[in-house]
This record gives sequence, C-alpha cells and structure tokens, in this order.
Amino acid sequence: MNAICKNCKSPFAITSDDVGFYEKLAVPPPTWCPECRARRRFAWRNERSLHKRKCDAPGHTEELISMYSQGVGKVYDYQFWWSDGWDAMEYGRDYDPAKSFFEQFMELRNAVPLPNLSVVNSVNSDYSNWTEFNKNCYLVFAAGLNENVRFANKALRCRDTQDVLMAGDIELGHELVDCYASHSLSYSANCKSCTNSAFLFDCRNCQYCFGCTNLIGKSYCIFNEQYSKEEYKKKLAEFDLGSYKQAEELKKKFEELKANAIHRHANIVGSNNCMGNFITNSKNCSFAFELFEDVEDAHYVVACMMSKSLQDSMGSYKVENGYENVDTNESNNIVGTITTYTSHDVRYCMSCHASSNLFGCVGLRSKEYCILNKQYSKEEYEKLTAQIIASMGDEYGSFFPMEMSPFAYNETIAQEYFPISKAEAASKGLRWLDPETKTYAITKKASELPDHIKNVGEDILKEIIGCEHGASCNEQCTTAFKIIPPELQFYQSAIWAGGSASSGGGRGLPLPRLCPNCRHYARLKYRNPLKLWKRQCSKCGKDIETSYSPDRKEKVYCEACYQQEVM
Repeated sequence: MNAICKNCKSPFAITSDDVGFYEKLAVPPPTWCPECRARRRFAWRNERSLHKRKCDAPGHTEELISMYSQGVGKVYDYQFWWSDGWDAMEYGRDYDPAKSFFEQFMELRNAVPLPNLSVVNSVNSDYSNWTEFNKNCYLVFAAGLNENVRFANKALRCRDTQDVLMAGDIELGHELVDCYASHSLSYSANCKSCTNSAFLFDCRNCQYCFGCTNLIGKSYCIFNEQYSKEEYKKKLAEFDLGSYKQAEELKKKFEELKANAIHRHANIVGSNNCMGNFITNSKNCSFAFELFEDVEDAHYVVACMMSKSLQDSMGSYKVENGYENVDTNESNNIVGTITTYTSHDVRYCMSCHASSNLFGCVGLRSKEYCILNKQYSKEEYEKLTAQIIASMGDEYGSFFPMEMSPFAYNETIAQEYFPISKAEAASKGLRWLDPETKTYAITKKASELPDHIKNVGEDILKEIIGCEHGASCNEQCTTAFKIIPPELQFYQSAIWAGGSASSGGGRGLPLPRLCPNCRHYARLKYRNPLKLWKRQCSKCGKDIETSYSPDRKEKVYCEACYQQEVM
C-alpha cells in the first residue's frame, strides 16, 4: 500500500512483506518514510563529537572525555558504570497514564547515569568512541581490533594507518575510503587487495600502481598505462607526494580520472536478491547499505552483520527480529532500542544488557519484567505494557523523537548523511551545538606550514595550527589542531606506491592543512548517499537501482556491463 510521510509529506510504499514483518513484531505500519526514519535514528548516534565534563558519580571528581556534553543528563566513567558500584533500579518509577510514554522515558533517561563513552577492552585509546579491542589509537570511532591507528571512522583490523573511512584489514594506509585487505595504499577509494599503490579507484589485486581506475590484477601501471618495473620506478620519481602542493595537484587529476571511470551501479558481492550498496554474502535485503556479511531478510538497514529479519536498524550484530534499533548486539525480538546487548523481548530501552522483557528502561543489566526501571511480576508487566502500547497509538513501533536526543543534531551522524543548517535545526525544534569558546592561540596558520615534509622538524609538535577552513564550513570544524608524535613519524617515514628514497620518489607525505573533523567530512564526500534512485545503465540503457542519482554525470554500469567491461 502507499502512504504519506507525516514528517516530509512525501509518498512511500509499504509492501506486503513489510506488513508481514510488522505483524510478526506486533507493531503498526510506520507513519514516516524510510529516509525520515533513518534520519530520526541517526540523530541518536554521536560517534565523533567529544566533550570534557565532570564525572557525576558520588565521590568522583575526575574530568572525563564524554560523548555527552555538559548539562546533558548524568555521566559516569564507563569503567565505573559497568561496575557493581551503583544500581540503575534505584531510579525506577511508576508509569503515569496522564503523561505520554516518551515524556516519561526522557525524564528517566535524564536521571539514570550513562557511560561517558562506549569503549570495550581498549588500551591507550582514550580519545575514541564506539570502539572495541583497540590499542594505541587516537580519534578513532565506530571501530574495532585496530592498533596504531589515527583519525579513522569504521575501521576494522587495521594497523599503522590513519585518515580512513570504511576500511578493513589495512596496514600502512593513508587517506582511504571503502578500502580493504590492502598494504601501503594511499589516496584511494573502493579498492581491495592492493599494495604499494596510490590514487586508485575501483581496483583489485593490484600492486605498484599509481593514478589508476578499474584495474584488476595489474602491476606497474601509471594512469592506466602499463610500464615495465624499471620504467615504473623511473616514472614514479617524477612525482613527489611529500610536497603538499604536488599532492593537491595530483588529487585534482585523480578526481578527473575518477569522474571518467566506470562506476559499478552497486557494490554487491556474493549475495542473492539484494538491493543497496556495499553488501557482502547476504540474502534477501533491500534498501540496505554496509552489510558486512551474513545478513538475511533485512530492509532499510545500515551497518549490519550476521543478522536476520531486520528492518530500520543501524549497527546490528547477531540480531534476529529487530525493528527501529541503533547499536544492538546478540539480541532477539527488540524494538526501538539504543545500545542493547545480549537481550530479548525488549522495547524502548537504552544501554540495557543481558536482560529480557523490558519496556522503557535505561541502564539495566541482568533484569527482567521491568518498566521504567521498576520491577513487576510477569502478569503485572504484561498488563501494563499492553496499556502503554494502547496509549501510544500509531507512535508505537516508531523510534524515539529526534528532539529527545541527548545530542545536538550537528554532532550526530544525522548531520553527516542528512546535513541541515542551524536555522533548519531550529525550525524543527532540534538542538544545535555552537563551537565552544577556544582558550588557545593559533601559533601557525595552515598557509605557513612547510610545503615539503622533509622541511618539517620536531618543533612542529609544539605548534597550534589553524585549520584552513577556520570554522567557515558546516563540518564541526575545530578551528585548530596539533600534530602528535606518531602522526609526524607516519608522514616522515611513509613510502607510497612502492617507491623509495634510493629511487628518487615515493617517500614521505605532507602535513595536513585541515583539522581532523574537516578531513573526515572530505572523505565522506567520496561516498554515495544511503539512498537509491532509478536510472539507466550508461552502456546498455537497462533500468537499474543505484545510489548514483540520475543527475550525476558518472558512467554508471549495470552489473552485466560492468562485468563485461571491467572484470
């Protein structure tokens, strides 16, 4: 059936399969379109905005790095939060039928302490969030099993790497987007199993290549032209990525090459009956993005793995029967939850773990039959939850309202994928985070930095460098940044595209001119939106569903034409 979105007033479809899913989870059909539903969920996920604030635990006065800004609820150090030193059940309260459920949940959420960061078993990686098993990492977010990684988002099993977005099994990588299983790769996008290369787009199993697109199993190529090994080294010596000026010129040339390359309509590998982008080894998924492996019967989902029967979810790992969730692991039959692990039969809960039969709870562990953090018998629980669900009407099943989020809109991933201005946020009743007053003085402008890394000494570590954007952008610009010792060592020692000091090229990378936040947003621009359009294959004219909008000028090929032309 067709419906009209209550938020943006656009029409959207509800399929018979959708209806069957809603009936299974006993929720009514949605009243918002898929895009508005995604925006609403994303507004509850702050990955990269960090703040300093005091720990609110009694007897604790330490200053914390927190994803929650000062004045937003209560925050405990995450290690203390996970301890037995406090009890979230102490904040339990009766349900009031005279007040809306969401209003009562927000009051509870403001009262119950939340962990300052979402960090599990990480070492020397304090300035990171939503991470697991990281070591010696700095400004790394939504990432796990990394070591010596800096300025990364959604990185997995990477080593000695920095400035990457969506990267896995990378070693000695730099400025990468959607790259996997590669070594010594720089300035590249959508590549897999490539080594000793730079400026590659949509290449696989390549080594010693520079400025190439749509290559598979090639070596010693420069701008898609084949060279011998000796010719390659000689030609490579003409380039010097240690120079910021030359690196920027090569970036512009690479953008031209990328614009003229063949673009696969969707990156779907080893999957059956799937529609979306970046889907691996999955089955029966639609409007799906970043499915890493083994996802089945999932629709309107992002960043999921080893899960089944999902809709409108982001960040699900080993989840079955999940709807309208953000960050859920090893759980079953869950609706409207945030950061819920190893639980089942949970509705509208936040930071609850190892629990079952919860409704509207915050911070509980190993509990069952609780509503608003208050204990009930099984019979009482079932009776009261039925009453609450009836009072919610068609709001039941929908995710928490955006205006209830503990985060300002522009510090969440909603701003990354659905950007708006401060004025637009105000018109929608959403909070906006203005830049904090800075107490430091910029000691060196970006324009004053040495052009070549060989002219940079350790004295640069003492400088406060002004970001080239100077907060003139809409990208959470920090206005200034510092170079840290391992970062400087990385720039000075980097060997790119298989070059070496003896060959006259391939050594060193320039200092950045943008702060880490602005560099992150620059990488985001390399990725397509989490949206699909109908358009025609640029070669055969076949109708395709793709994340390339019809007004874009790239050559977008259907799978058959791509296989014929590139594979």
